[in-house]
Amino acid sequence: MKIYTNKNNTGTLKLLIAANLAAKKVEIVEAEFEDDVFAGPRQLPLLEVDPELRFFSSNAAVQYLFPILDMSENGQCQQLQEWEATRLQPSLSAALGKSPASDVKQVLKSSLEHVNGLLEGHQYVLGDKISAADISIWSTLYPLTHNDDLREQYLKELGNIRRWSDAIGGAKSVQEAVRQWGGSPTGPFGQISALGLPQVANLVSPAGSPDDEAEVQEGPTPEEIEAAKEGWLNGLSKLQPPLKQEKIVLPVKGRKNVLITSALPYVNNVPHLGNIIGCVLSADIFARYCRLCDYNTLYICGTDEYGTATETKALEEGVTPKQICDKYFEIHNNVYRWFNIGFDYFGRTSTEEQAEITQRLFLKLNENGFVSSQTVDQLFCEKCDRFLADRFVEGTCPHPGCGYEGARGDQCDKCGRLVNAPELLQPRCKVCAHPPVLKPSEQLFIELGQLEPSLRSWMSRWEHLWSGPARAVGRAWLREPLRARALTRDLRWGVPVPLDGYRHKVFYVWFDAPIGYMSITQCATKQYEAWWKPDKEYDVSLYQFMAKDNVPFHVVMFPATVLGVNEGHLLVKHLFATEYLNYEEGKFSKSRGVGVFGNDAQDTGIPSDVWRFYLASIRPETSDSSFSWTELGTRNNSELLNNLGNFCHRSLSFCSNAFKGLVPEPNPRRSDYELMALVNREIAAYVQNMEKGRLREALRHVLSISRLGNQHMQSEQPWVLLKGSEDDKQRGATAIGLCCQLVALLCALLAPYVPDTTRKLRGQLNVDAEKLRLNPENPRLLRYLPPGHVIGKPEPLFVKIEQERLEELRARYAGTQSQRADKKNSKTIDTAELEKAIGEQGDAVRKLKSTTKDKSVWQPEVEKLLELKKRLTEAQKQAETRPAANQAAGDVASLEKAIAEQGDAVRKLKSTTKDKSVWQPEVEKLLELKKRLTEAQKQAETRPATNQAAGDVASLEKAIAEQGDKVRKLKASTKDKAVWQPEVNVLLDLKKRLQALQVKK
Repeated sequence: MKIYTNKNNTGTLKLLIAANLAAKKVEIVEAEFEDDVFAGPRQLPLLEVDPELRFFSSNAAVQYLFPILDMSENGQCQQLQEWEATRLQPSLSAALGKSPASDVKQVLKSSLEHVNGLLEGHQYVLGDKISAADISIWSTLYPLTHNDDLREQYLKELGNIRRWSDAIGGAKSVQEAVRQWGGSPTGPFGQISALGLPQVANLVSPAGSPDDEAEVQEGPTPEEIEAAKEGWLNGLSKLQPPLKQEKIVLPVKGRKNVLITSALPYVNNVPHLGNIIGCVLSADIFARYCRLCDYNTLYICGTDEYGTATETKALEEGVTPKQICDKYFEIHNNVYRWFNIGFDYFGRTSTEEQAEITQRLFLKLNENGFVSSQTVDQLFCEKCDRFLADRFVEGTCPHPGCGYEGARGDQCDKCGRLVNAPELLQPRCKVCAHPPVLKPSEQLFIELGQLEPSLRSWMSRWEHLWSGPARAVGRAWLREPLRARALTRDLRWGVPVPLDGYRHKVFYVWFDAPIGYMSITQCATKQYEAWWKPDKEYDVSLYQFMAKDNVPFHVVMFPATVLGVNEGHLLVKHLFATEYLNYEEGKFSKSRGVGVFGNDAQDTGIPSDVWRFYLASIRPETSDSSFSWTELGTRNNSELLNNLGNFCHRSLSFCSNAFKGLVPEPNPRRSDYELMALVNREIAAYVQNMEKGRLREALRHVLSISRLGNQHMQSEQPWVLLKGSEDDKQRGATAIGLCCQLVALLCALLAPYVPDTTRKLRGQLNVDAEKLRLNPENPRLLRYLPPGHVIGKPEPLFVKIEQERLEELRARYAGTQSQRADKKNSKTIDTAELEKAIGEQGDAVRKLKSTTKDKSVWQPEVEKLLELKKRLTEAQKQAETRPAANQAAGDVASLEKAIAEQGDAVRKLKSTTKDKSVWQPEVEKLLELKKRLTEAQKQAETRPATNQAAGDVASLEKAIAEQGDKVRKLKASTKDKAVWQPEVNVLLDLKKRLQALQVKK
């Protein structure tokens, strides 16, 4: 066997170690990329077993030389080798270059931390036996592990890697391989491909594609090259005619009709980034992809508005449930508009259409015999004259060892355990604090047990099309027999039950919310049954997107309802659920206000496309993932700016400068068709992953196309060729023409992810959106730009996000929303400094605007300017109120009155909710007033004793009597110490002051 290699190529070290461990003899033959030894892609090292068998992939060669069976789960050894080749090796190569950027180092450090984690508690990366993955990763890391400076820089805190590296390096067979290799850990290192250094890999899941059948692939086959040639020459003619976009979208005969829903967001808060990527953004990306493929697509969503949480929120804010829904509907709508969520219709569930369809389905379900009645004991507030939903009851947690006095009727926030409302100790009504009593209440139930056989049959038929999290949740629910579930409850805000004896009740929100998909479709089209009860001649498929906590309602409750109605309604075929997105080191929380929310993203000044791209790239498809400010910057700077943006701008700029914008007609050679074949692989993988709802993985393949383009540009060096012979000039023109076609392809594939950016890029390409379409049946690179095409003016697509800016944002969005608001309100702002900063920022904006018309370049600076102006306005308002505040500070009587009023406000809030984020800002105001009272009292003590009111014993005795009555009434109404203790403290303070005056007398 022969190993063809150039000098100091760490890939060769892999092969030598594998051969020595397997006791196989190999011959080393020096080679260059120009040598005639390549029957496939020009990559080194090349293992030649015999004239008929060659390996162009070093990892495939390692597996051949070291034939240890991969017994790891899901072929993890091969996946790790793929990760090493496509991510670890490129990031290491870039970091070893001259003056690597900080974001490149960050990518490498992230990869190293992953390897260190794999070695935690294990001798080798996959357990206690050495594998081909160890050989590949060890050889690639050789320049780090055997260079003292780099070892100190990158591996100082990664003890597992150091221990593992030293152990493998101490083996005699490995030491012999290093001797045979003869390379140096200090470089320079030999290239692995004629296309040049690979681009820095994107930070996606280290195990690679979740597709269990994924394999490490070699260079393009002759069949792939021929297919690439055919697609290049004739692919455009095989695109189906573009679909005419109608104002009202209805199914079209002879077309693939796709109905897309995202889980209806609840209207009790602003959506955070986890909500956005879990539902609406994922569905939007998929809907845009469907339109790219000319599928007839309807994407609908809306706000989920009924239920206890809405009534609770309305109570907290002192408004009606309808007012709460109106308020948060607009908030959600505005957030989604800013994120460019392209709904065909965004509706709501508090509509007449919702009530009509829900009641009709219920009556049919009842008629078919799947509804029963049961009497259940519920807590009833005699003072409010109403049954109390779980969240309207609070009391002491019944679980041993807890005893939390603010537990809700469904869950204890302190111990986290579920609670049955009747089991609460010392329960009280959340509205009036009156203790409720148990009373029987008759409710309607859906008999899920009777529907279970049909449900199981349906699920077994379609669950293979669902995402992993959706399958797991669905199967977990069916491990035990299903039981009857309550359909109705004693609330006032909801869809009324259309049945005598129950008309004063409403449907549970779990029952009516999924029906909202139908009612919203009706609002959008006026013919919802065309989609939800389609004619058999129409090809209609339902795709649903959600986070995993919503899965039970979409794979058990709603399908059971539809099966029980039995009128041929559409059931979901493709259900794409995600795991959870965490925030930095903790969790996103709407109730506590933790994380970055939709309006926060808008306020950062970072374009919505950057947020869309980043969220898609960390979409938790197979496991939980985490939002990180550092990683947000890295992805923007490394992947968008340095990879995608750099390739697009370079390609179009060369075309503009060298050919005055006229795209040169390529004259492809075999190496060009090889590149097209590799690109086609990525396009095919993009389509495959998109169709399966793997949006993050699909994005990875788009970035791979951009990297291939960058490598091709770097390898061909058209700037040199255009100065050479006629043949060189033709090659240079071909390189530029092909790169421009790749830019057009990227513009098409990126459109679902970054719509604003691709709109700008289409303008620079001077091409309409309908020209950049995709054939999902035969996905290939097409000649999107026809002969003689002239592009527009190239402009940069992205701007760098500086680390300082990221640190500023991390600090700004630390803590909860209420803590941020308090921090912002407590700042004393220097107006002079702000005016100076506004002047400087204004100059910066004017200079940028004078150099470019590209809004993406100067818009972030404009946002900074607007933020400064906003802060100046706040500072000026503070300055205006300070004199009045200082005057009030000296008025003891006024402050005592203000404290009493603020105390009442705090007590009322605390009696209605235990959500600290609601009442904490008011508590802070109360504490500030008390602080100012203390200061005023100190001032009063230093003044001449002219103010008789402060020392009026009679006034204090009267105040003590009134405060005592107040305390007694509070204690009689509730045992909650948190409610009356502040008033007791006020009473004690009054008595203390009276005593002090009496002593002075």
